[in-house]
Parts: sequence; C-alpha cells; structure tokens
Amino acid sequence: MKNEGFDPAEIAELKAECKAEGQNYIVVEDEDGMSDSGEFAHIQFVGKHDGAEVIYDAVISTLRLNHSSLVFEEAEERMKKAYPNYVEVDRRKANYKMTEDMELMLEEIIEELEEEEVIKVSEFLDIDEDFEYGIGLDVSLNVEEITDEVVTKFVNDFNAGTLKLDNTLYSFTSEEE
Repeated sequence: MKNEGFDPAEIAELKAECKAEGQNYIVVEDEDGMSDSGEFAHIQFVGKHDGAEVIYDAVISTLRLNHSSLVFEEAEERMKKAYPNYVEVDRRKANYKMTEDMELMLEEIIEELEEEEVIKVSEFLDIDEDFEYGIGLDVSLNVEEITDEVVTKFVNDFNAGTLKLDNTLYSFTSEEE
C-alpha cells in the first residue's frame, strides 16, 4: 500500500492550502474537539525527509498536558490494584459507574502523584516513519498554550533543522477548577 503523504500531488495540494491560509501548516480538525483546549494541535505541513518533500502529520501538545496524561495513566494502574473491578476510562461501557469511594481514591492518587512529583517530563519529538499518511510526529513543548505562533516557530525550526528541545525534567500540579 502506497503512503499518500509522499505523493507529489498531495504535497502540492497541501502547499496550496497552506498558502491560502497564509501559514506554513494547516490545522487538522479532530472529531473530539481536543484542539479547542489550547493544549493540543493536530497539524500537517510540508517538509523534507531523505532529500525529498513529504507531508508531516504532527500532534503538538503542551508539556503540562503530557504530564497530566501520564499521571492519569499511573493513577489508573494503581486503581486497578486497589479496586480489581475498576475499569479504565478508555475501556468503559456507557453504563459504567464508579463508586464514590473509587472517585475519591482516584483523586487522592492523582494528588499524591503530583505532590510527590513521581512523574517528570521533558520536551520531546517522536518521529513515526511507518505512519499511514506521510510521516507522523508526536511533539510536546514546554509552553503555556499551543498558539499559531508556537506552531509556526516549531514548523520553521523543524524544517530548518534548528529545533532545540529542552531536556530539563518538569513536574506539574493540577490547576484547581
């Protein structure tokens, strides 16, 4: 099966879309509306790989979002040990209900993980060359929000080969609602 992200016609089409938008990338609208949060963006842009043009399909998130996802994953692992009948969020059926004890325990575990800074994260860029469309990128940046400026700078730096990632380890706490 041919990867359409390497097709010159697809690349030309994406370049035209970028030009029409006046940007070096286009936003991919995701069904779940996650990109509205400001902590996440799904984009596509044209870059070079092995000397040839290719479409990069990138998911860019804030370091805070990456951290909270990892904290939640660890909390779910601990919940399964404490409550064998606990079902992870992504495996739940519509009628699944957590008990009040389970909800409180989950909150306590998350608070403990954050307070003790068990999970630490740094900026990263993962490249998936076996992606279904072009080349996939998973990126996490230490910024408050994923804005047009942040994305434009990322694409420019990535394409220029000047992207510098901060390897400092960070830990975050949940912001009170």
